[in-house]
Amino acid sequence: MLSVKGLTKSYGVLRVLKGIDFTLNAGEIVALMGSSGAGKSTFLHIVGLLDEAETGSILIDNQEVTEMSVFEKAKIRRTRIGFIFQFHHLLQEFTALENVALAARINGISKKVSEERGKELLVYLGLESRINHFPDQLSGGEQQRVAIARALINRPGIILADEPTGNLDSANSLEVQHLLHKISKVYNTALLIATHNSDLGQSADRLLHLKDGAIC
Repeated sequence: MLSVKGLTKSYGVLRVLKGIDFTLNAGEIVALMGSSGAGKSTFLHIVGLLDEAETGSILIDNQEVTEMSVFEKAKIRRTRIGFIFQFHHLLQEFTALENVALAARINGISKKVSEERGKELLVYLGLESRINHFPDQLSGGEQQRVAIARALINRPGIILADEPTGNLDSANSLEVQHLLHKISKVYNTALLIATHNSDLGQSADRLLHLKDGAIC
């Protein structure tokens, strides 16, 4: 599903990633832990094609993507990768359904189909009574579930989650943890989760650590 070889990244004299090799299989949940500033977010941004590596290769579905054009990378992001962040990044003037459906509309899917998919996901995630609510009318946990639905709407094979429970209390963190596991199994989606949450990390199929620019 995702294969990385020899990935490096520096910011000036600071070498953040030092030749990382990594694989992620369909339906697998991998947690990546490490101290603040270790490069977890940088790694996710690079494999999610939001940032550029200095050297190395990235294969998604056995397709080399590092040398693709900006347009081609954008298409890969829209169709094959879903993103979940610590902060929900929901549009405040849009309802929960509109926030979710917008990701499909951007991908060229009709309004009717986008809204049907959005409703199905929001109901699946327990938000059937909150579909027409705006973000400021939702709790933190509900907003994160909307963000999860948005990540899923284009049916990606890979979801990259950057501190998905970092802004939540313990009860909501546990709820999101259970949802991520359920989603991975039901949709056969590969999840790569960067986290400081030891419970979330320990619950993954594999737990890796990023330290001194290397994964161990």
